[in-house]
Amino acid sequence: MKITHVFIAGLVWVACSLTSPVNAQEFNCRVSVNIQQLAGSEFTFLNELEEQMSIYINERSFTEDRYEEHERIDCIIQIIFEESVSLTSFAARLVLSTARPIYGTPSLTTILQISDDSWQFNYAQGTPIVFDLERFDPLTSVLDFYIYMMLGYDYDTFSEFGGTPYFERARRIAELAETKGAVGWTDLGSDRGRSALVDQILDPRFRPLREAYFKYHFSGLDVFVSEIELARQNALEALQGLKDLYDEISREYVLDIFFTTKAEELAAIFEDSPLSSEAYTLLSQIDPANLSKYDKLVN
Repeated sequence: MKITHVFIAGLVWVACSLTSPVNAQEFNCRVSVNIQQLAGSEFTFLNELEEQMSIYINERSFTEDRYEEHERIDCIIQIIFEESVSLTSFAARLVLSTARPIYGTPSLTTILQISDDSWQFNYAQGTPIVFDLERFDPLTSVLDFYIYMMLGYDYDTFSEFGGTPYFERARRIAELAETKGAVGWTDLGSDRGRSALVDQILDPRFRPLREAYFKYHFSGLDVFVSEIELARQNALEALQGLKDLYDEISREYVLDIFFTTKAEELAAIFEDSPLSSEAYTLLSQIDPANLSKYDKLVN
């Protein structure tokens, strides 16, 4: 069927773009560092962060669960250096994307996409990156925060509210950062800081969003190949659960993240299906920012 090929083709890019590092634990994460915006050759030492961060993320256990190789969480993290305040002090942007397998297929679905352009930290050549959740560090605390956010989002797609322990750890990191007045935790805008992100995801008002994450992935995508119409119906019901939430709070950060990550995938799921018109009506109400991506559902 057309939708199956379109849908699966749109997901394969993630699988093709990742490699599996040796001795990985929960993550298969590819890290890249971009220093092109920094003038001068004295900053080439920053390239060593690719290997350091890869080891930090991929060769450490962040949960007590045992992961098989095929169960590990695929992610891509880009560190884009934007300014050098000094030879060892930098402003950078962190861009991450994380994905998980779709049951019964070789394909992956993107779970989370975030761009954080308010990261400031110090780093001198050869400095080791040390894991210590009880100590705030402008470099590692941001990494730790997003590692636990990625875990939380991933676990939420396999069991309802399964990510709560990891979101709670992320919140503790954010609370520690706030006591230090650190940049990027509360000052990315009225609701766009890292603290706002984790506070929203743990806010009881946003339970419908977390319920939607679980139903959409576990009862929607994971049965898509075997029971396509049931999968579509379950995906639509997951979206319907967001309607009251959207009407109440409009476009909060966590809703933005959901639709930014999933808009193209949603359009592919419902294209040329009996539910395309109903899906378009609902999506145009709860995700008007991506309306152009849904036009194919009615054209």
